[in-house]
Amino acid sequence: MEKSCQSGFILVAALIALGIATGGYFIGQTMYNAKVAVNTADVKGLAERRVQADRANWQVSFSNAAAKRADVTSLYQKSEEDQAKIIAILKAGGFEDDEIKTGAISYSYQEYRDDNQKLVDQKHILRGNINIETEKVDLITKIRSKLDKLIVDGINIQNYEPTYHFTKLNEIKPEMLKEATMNARIAANEFAENAGVKVGSIQSARQGGFIIRDAGQEYGDTAKIEKDVRVVTTITFYLTD
Repeated sequence: MEKSCQSGFILVAALIALGIATGGYFIGQTMYNAKVAVNTADVKGLAERRVQADRANWQVSFSNAAAKRADVTSLYQKSEEDQAKIIAILKAGGFEDDEIKTGAISYSYQEYRDDNQKLVDQKHILRGNINIETEKVDLITKIRSKLDKLIVDGINIQNYEPTYHFTKLNEIKPEMLKEATMNARIAANEFAENAGVKVGSIQSARQGGFIIRDAGQEYGDTAKIEKDVRVVTTITFYLTD
């Protein structure tokens, strides 16, 4: 009877020991798998494109002045003539009516007085503006130089710097994001090779904003026809043994 009880205790103890050992194996294996699963690498992928502006805005203004109020009528006639000459050059250069917007000719008056508030001079001014919004960005430089020659004809013209814009970002976004993701994986593979592990699937991805700058510039995005488009993505990859 005593020997039988001892055998029972031994059998129970053996089963308990086996259970603990087996449980320990599964616990250890689970912890190992979990450790592998949370091993990740954060890498950045860059994509860049050199593009050309597809839209431009350009303003030209002109003015005429006279010292007498009675001369305003003739000033207005000259302003209309000046406006017509500018528009003729724009159209001859290739711009269409719907790309040329003319504003109303405005009037302003200035007077100059001495220390005793006596009127010593006055000026009556008429100003006009012409705005060009176009997709023909390559025409602007050539036409601007032609307008400057109107100064010789006695036209007081202000030829403002045009602004250039790239508006087709959505057309290149998919390919640029794909390229940035591929570059991120290349960087992750280099890291993994040095660490003796392998790159798995993507855990998460964060896309940075698209940045458009004038070509070769750190700041500004309207002065040049050529633009640089840039995007950086941050991707977290799983790493496996």
